[in-house]
Parts: sequence; C-alpha cells; structure tokens
Amino acid sequence: MRAARRDDCCTMWDMNASAFASASASRDGRALVWFRRDLRNFDHAALYHALRKHLQVFCVFVFDMEILGALPTRIDRRVEFIRESLVELDAALRRDGGALVVCHGKAREEVPRLAAQLDVAAVYCNHDYEPQAIERDADVAHRLQALGIVFNDFKDQVIFERSEVLTQAGKPFGVFTAYKNAWLRLVNDFYLSSYPVGKYAERLAVAPQAKGVPTLQEIGFQATNLTELRLPVGMSGGAQLFDDFTERMDLYKDTRDFPAVKGVSYLSAHLRFGTVSIRQLARHAWQRSMYGNAGAETWLSELIWRDFYHQILFHHPHVVEHAWKAEYDDIRWESGPAADALFAAWCEARTGYPIVDAAMRQLNQTGFMHNRLRMIAASFLTKDLGIHWLRGERYFAAQLNDYDLAANNGGWQWAASTGCDAQPYFRIFNPVTQSERFDPHGKFIRRYLPELAKLPDRYIHAPWKLPPGLRIDHGTAISPEYPAPIVDHAAARETTLSRFKLNQEEPFSAPPSGYRTGKV
Repeated sequence: MRAARRDDCCTMWDMNASAFASASASRDGRALVWFRRDLRNFDHAALYHALRKHLQVFCVFVFDMEILGALPTRIDRRVEFIRESLVELDAALRRDGGALVVCHGKAREEVPRLAAQLDVAAVYCNHDYEPQAIERDADVAHRLQALGIVFNDFKDQVIFERSEVLTQAGKPFGVFTAYKNAWLRLVNDFYLSSYPVGKYAERLAVAPQAKGVPTLQEIGFQATNLTELRLPVGMSGGAQLFDDFTERMDLYKDTRDFPAVKGVSYLSAHLRFGTVSIRQLARHAWQRSMYGNAGAETWLSELIWRDFYHQILFHHPHVVEHAWKAEYDDIRWESGPAADALFAAWCEARTGYPIVDAAMRQLNQTGFMHNRLRMIAASFLTKDLGIHWLRGERYFAAQLNDYDLAANNGGWQWAASTGCDAQPYFRIFNPVTQSERFDPHGKFIRRYLPELAKLPDRYIHAPWKLPPGLRIDHGTAISPEYPAPIVDHAAARETTLSRFKLNQEEPFSAPPSGYRTGKV
C-alpha cells in the first residue's frame, strides 16, 4: 500500500514493444545512477526515479581520490567496508540484469566522463549535505550541463531534509525538542514509504566499463582487521543487524547507556553508507512507538537527532570549522606542548581514567565507540583537559567506521557546550561517577584494559584509590604500565568553569582552522 503511494506520485509510462525498443535506443532512454552513501539496490530514491523514467539505466560508484587521498593512512576500515559492500551490490545488480561500474579517480571528472561515454540523457544521485559534497555536486552538474546532460538528485538518507521542518517563523530549528515535536507532527506513512525499485529492475543495463569491483590493493589500500572484527557488511549485513535489533528494541531505552550490554543497534556504519534504508528503520520504530513502545520511541528519537544534525549542517555550514554559537569561538582552549602531550595521552588511552581509556581502546582497535562512551570521552577531552573540541572531532573522524560529519560535529559541539541545544557548560561529566553508573561491575573496562582485570569492582573505576596493602593481600597489583591520572577532575572542573565564564567577559582569538580530515 505504501509502496503504491510512492509509485502513484509520478506519471506512469505506457508503451508497446516497438515504442519501448525505440526509446531504449535513443539518448533519452538512457540514464546513469551515481551511488555514493546509498550502497543498496532497494528502496533507493535515485535508482527508483531513474528506472521509472528511463528504459536503460547504468550504475556507477567512484572511489573518489579527493576523499581517499586525504585519509591519514592507507589502512582504513571504511574503505574496506565500502569495497565489500560494493561486491554485494554489484552481484545484486547483475542478478537483475545490470552491473556496477566502479571507477577510481576524481568523481567530479569520472562521472561526467562516463555519462558522455554512455551517451545518457541524465545522471541521478541522492543528496549529500556536507559542504564539500555540495560543492562537488554543483561542479558535476555544471560539467554535465556543458555536455547537454541533466543532473537530478533526490532526498534519500534522511526522512526530512534541508527546510522541510521549520519553525512557525519559517526558520531552521536550533533546539532539538522543538524540532522533534515538529518532525513527529509532520511524519506520516508517505514519508516513511519505500521506493519500489524492483518493479522496474528489468530496465537495469550493463555498461561495457563494468569490469567488477577492484581489490583494495588496486585502489592503493591494505586489508584491515574488519574480518577479524566480524562486522557484517553490505545489504545482507545491515539486514542481519536490523533483524537482531528488532528482537531487542523493546529494551533499548533501558540498555542503551551500558557499554557492556548488547543494547544499541550497531547499525550506525550501515546508516552511514546506506546499506540499510532509513525509511525502513524509521517506519519500524515509528509504528512500534505508536503502540507505546518506550524502546522504539527512544530509538526513533535517535534517528530524529540524525535528521536534526543534518539540517543544522546544511543551514549552518560554518559549524565545520567554528562553534555553532559564535561567542564560543573565543574560548581560551589549552595549546602548546603540554596540551599536545595531554591530547596524545587521550588518543592513546593513557589518561589514567579507566572508562576513558577503555573507550579509546575500543575506538582504536575496532573503529566503533559506544554512544555513552563518546559523550564521556568528548567531555573529558574538552572539559577535563581543556583541549579544543575540533581536535577530538578530527580524531574521531579519522577513526570511526560510522564517521558522519553532521552527527560527529553535532555530538562534539554538544559535549563541548559550543553547539546548538548543547549541554550547558557547567554540566561536566565526572568520569568516575559515569563509570560507576554505566559500567558498575567494570565488565567493559576489563575487556579493553586487561591490566586492570583483577581489580575489585570497588576500585576498577578509580584504581589510584586502591590501598597498597590490598594490592599485596589480594594479588591485584595494577600493571605498572597503567598510568596515574593525568589530571585531577575536581581541579579541571574549576578551570573549565573559569574558562567559560572568562569567555563571557573577555573575547579572545578565533579557534584554529584546518581541523578537517578526509571523509569516506
């Protein structure tokens, strides 16, 4: 029923066999779909619209050298995740009579070149909301226009985008709760309905350039520990994780904050690369929330946060380099060799605070960090160490499998109290009490800090408090490799309060620039 509503929104084609063959042979009958962060062949807006309007549809993905070249290392789990997901996507397209052309070069050059070679009438893709991507797409559209080829793009990775959810004054929201309420008033079956791609799948075509998906080595990268981590990839991996989460969704509200518990969905990387459909996920949560399911309602709120941060990035692109609240661009963050040493200790899990170090080891070893731990780690860097949030945002950008500029930037600015609807600056996470509350028995800490595994629960959160005699009597000696705390939380808290109060009285310098990193 919902799929039909999507299908009914456009004019249907009605052709006899000869007309179909004639249109297929003409330029107007051919189109190219450019896959980016939407690596699936179902419920795909651009693919659906191309298949519906054209009689031969080719597909392309570009390993964009402008993105890959900016990555800090040639060993990147995200590149491997994409590559493995493309293998599955190509196989799925071939089963339907199509195939995926995979290019390695600059997307702004490769897409127009391929479109010209295939003599298509139009190129289709889905919207991207990051400033660099918007600029790239504008360039591609301009190059295509010079070739007489139309550029069509569509909403696909969010439920509501850009200016679809506005205040009564017609302005973008800056407060999440008000945005969420407006989002919930606006949403209905149509916005959550799927695009029936399969109905027109026979129009997929194989381009001569479709030679299969290159290996990692062929694009200049090396294998990671992705297989060892057993992270499910591709559409099948996303479906597997979603099916598993639907069995646990009822408990999400109660379990989502405990990193040692299987409480979250683990779908973030799949949402980032579009191997799942946001409409399918939101529809499932929305329908269950309508029956008063607290877990589904809480998870739906997280999906709405995702939409919220994307519209913030679109309307306020300055947040990429600056605080959303302009007055916080003048904060005196710590700098110099001492600050650099503290930052290195944070990155390398040497802070002496077990919950922070365990979180950073999880990130460094797996490319994933539990959401509660992201808040704790970010608060510690900005509020305990006084390091500029952009440095932490950049480090997460380089490490996270699910790195998404809008969400990562929004989360860091929330933790640093510089963003929209952010945590007030005087609310500062205590890493010990956070640890005691959300990892009470130290199960998560022991997993990633085995040198502390034998500590009693009472001391696992603050090992420096362990009496010397107890170390001997119970055989729980802390490994000499585990450091003492690099900062006193109580003193750091007072410094942070002064830092923000000073900013309200005395402007200082703008934040450092150039903290962006390459994105995949």
